[in-house]
Amino acid sequence: MIPYGHQSIDESDIEAVIDVLRSDWLTTGPKVKQFEDSLCEYVGCDYATVVNSGTSALDIAVASLNLPNGSEVITTPFTFVATNNSLIYNNLRPVFADIKKDTRNIDPDDIRSKITSNTKAISYVDYAGQPCEIEEIKEIAEEFDLYLIEDASHALGASYHGKKIGNFADLTVFSFHPVKPITTGEGGAVVTNNAEIAERVRLLHNHGIDKSATDRYGPDAGWAYDMKVLGRNYRMTDIQAALGISQLNKLDDFIERRNEIASLYNEFLDGCEFVETPITKKNVVHGWHIYTVLLDGSINRNEFFKYMRKNEVGVNVHYIPSYHFSYYRNNFNFNERDYPETEDVFNRIVTLPIHPEMKREDVEYVVNTLKEWQ
Repeated sequence: MIPYGHQSIDESDIEAVIDVLRSDWLTTGPKVKQFEDSLCEYVGCDYATVVNSGTSALDIAVASLNLPNGSEVITTPFTFVATNNSLIYNNLRPVFADIKKDTRNIDPDDIRSKITSNTKAISYVDYAGQPCEIEEIKEIAEEFDLYLIEDASHALGASYHGKKIGNFADLTVFSFHPVKPITTGEGGAVVTNNAEIAERVRLLHNHGIDKSATDRYGPDAGWAYDMKVLGRNYRMTDIQAALGISQLNKLDDFIERRNEIASLYNEFLDGCEFVETPITKKNVVHGWHIYTVLLDGSINRNEFFKYMRKNEVGVNVHYIPSYHFSYYRNNFNFNERDYPETEDVFNRIVTLPIHPEMKREDVEYVVNTLKEWQ
């Protein structure tokens, strides 16, 4: 089966991991700092903290803002549940704004309509690796004095108006899951240009302790440390970090290949009457974490899904809106009729395979199989 996403691992990645396994430091060692520095250099940001998952990164990004319990954060329902769960972990209330059908990204106009006196932040997601309408969102945040959290789990390597994602929000979160732009197995990062926020993030990911293991290592180091806040253990291992460093060296090539594959899909699907292909906005570099199409409303998506899977095409659906899940239904009063664009997209969307290891003939097979549905 052609999977919808897949890691790209070569011998240099394997050797990087083996070198760490032969070293003295398997965790909290020099490779973690090196990976953080490499991320800052690549993104062009000032501070990075790497952690053990994208979900952990979201959790401490939100926690670092110290928002009052019960505060509202406007976000998108059309994302993996971790985005919105991170708000609930921190005793905040997600308020959903509808999306735009063409990009699947949050609609700035609907963000504005959802702001109340209790709104403290906006958490936006660069769906599929395409940056949101960041200028419009930043204008809203500045007007209402709101924090911005950018869930760029899909968008490491993407750019907006010539600048890498990771430099626009108060905090930006990346994910290094195997299907993401680069992988560390599991892993994530929080990046920021704010020194105070960066310090809080760093405390939160390491039990709230003010000194790392390396700070307390060596003949001149002391044993004392302080736990300043109630933190978590979200540390990344040196094994993961070594893989991340190696992967980061290939990221631009990965993004280039993803864009080539997306262009092939657009070319081969041109004129196919029962699917709508995705668009790319001007002045962005799309990360193409996933490639999604919208089926004509007359097509039974479940039957189409089964047909493609039966023919060895690993289609998927990204995403089930958060308010459809039983936890959200049982604990909140969301009404799906309030999100007509999200509902329309959700009912018709299918994810086609895209990853750097795909060949032209793989794309041709996916498209030919799709076209033979009718």
